[in-house]
Amino acid sequence: MAIGATIHTFEVQLSDVDRGVYEQLTLKVAQHASETLQFMVVRVLALCLEHEEGIAFGDGVSGGDEPAVLVRDLTGALLAWIEVGAPEAERVHRGSMAAERTAVYTHRDPERVAGRWAGKRIHRAEDVRLVSFDAGFVDDVADAVARRTSMSVSVMEGQLYLEVNGTALSSAIHERCAA
Repeated sequence: MAIGATIHTFEVQLSDVDRGVYEQLTLKVAQHASETLQFMVVRVLALCLEHEEGIAFGDGVSGGDEPAVLVRDLTGALLAWIEVGAPEAERVHRGSMAAERTAVYTHRDPERVAGRWAGKRIHRAEDVRLVSFDAGFVDDVADAVARRTSMSVSVMEGQLYLEVNGTALSSAIHERCAA
């Protein structure tokens, strides 16, 4: 854990009807001193929306060599490389080379994020998912987050429904490929 990190605890009730995933999660999340609350919120959302056996937060902000979220199988093989924010094309390329699948979850304008990658080499760019949310949604979630957060995450027909510490929020889940 990084010096100056703020620890957040999320008690999450996950119900992803689209993928048939139903879990109760307790997440201890270290918010690095240089990490915005919005970035941390998207890390948590990415982990919930990608949840499967072997998923974990990577070293991300403090480590540099791992993505924000990753999935490993029981042998330690990297199955999924999941970035957050607006990573450079080279980092997305490296993740796509290293893992079976790659995704980027962003709280930024997805057109601008994808525009920065235009003309740059990204391995299997057509398979890299760029996921975003409605404008202002991540800011609203960040406003509702506390050091101890109770959160209900429901996904149905591409729509994300959250209840964060008693505040109800929703957003479409927007997806496009990196190419």
